[in-house]
Amino acid sequence: MANARMKDIRAFSGFGSIAVAGVLFLYLPILFLCAYSFNDGRSVSQWSGFSFRWYSTVFGNSGIKAAAINSLTIATIAASVSSVLALGAALATVNNRFKGEALAYATLTFPLMVPEIVTAVASLVFFVSLGISLGFGTILLAHIVFCIPFAYLPIRARLEGMDPSLSAAAADLYGSPIRVFWRITLPLLVPGLISGWLLAFIISLDDFIITALVAGPGATTLPVHIYGMLRLGITPEVNAISTLMLIGSIVLLMIAGVLGRAGKTS
Repeated sequence: MANARMKDIRAFSGFGSIAVAGVLFLYLPILFLCAYSFNDGRSVSQWSGFSFRWYSTVFGNSGIKAAAINSLTIATIAASVSSVLALGAALATVNNRFKGEALAYATLTFPLMVPEIVTAVASLVFFVSLGISLGFGTILLAHIVFCIPFAYLPIRARLEGMDPSLSAAAADLYGSPIRVFWRITLPLLVPGLISGWLLAFIISLDDFIITALVAGPGATTLPVHIYGMLRLGITPEVNAISTLMLIGSIVLLMIAGVLGRAGKTS
């Protein structure tokens, strides 16, 4: 049935042209940005020759280094904490029928459905109403909450794909719930955990809207720093930073995808 529907969609006149135009519209600007990050001159529209000049400038910029360290630190902590919380939520909701199960799932995945600007404004109002000073801590808390559903979904999918008879057999052999978890459940969940952690890490590392609203003095992350540079004009230096972030995100997403597929086949 699904294949028939796909054939019907492709049968529409001009579908192929529209699809190609859509792909070009999405990815040509990115390819253009990456290409001009290797431009020897300062122009972002006139090619002056191939050079790694702007990458050297990026690695020698102390402001970019400080922002990158902040971003990596926040992303690492946020991904780790959100993955632990997501693991607990997945263990509590999968294969456990209880009243309010649908509400619990909707609550956990709610940040995925709400526009990010709404989450950012709500986080800002929450911190201000409690009198919490904006800075590194508020960014970290906001990122942890926002990243939970991104870590939760891969972990839940992996847990749902596990054979429940394995844990039942271990329990029949007088294995305590804690021992069963450490010896059976957790090792089988590793692909889902790593996949969820990587997705949460990427989301935190690339986030701009939430960070821009809840950040304070001295807590600038790399996306916010890039935005500040763009206000002075687009330069190949900005292209170089963006290209590095793009490559890093692609690599992490590929690893997460491979682990996700490995988890489904194992």
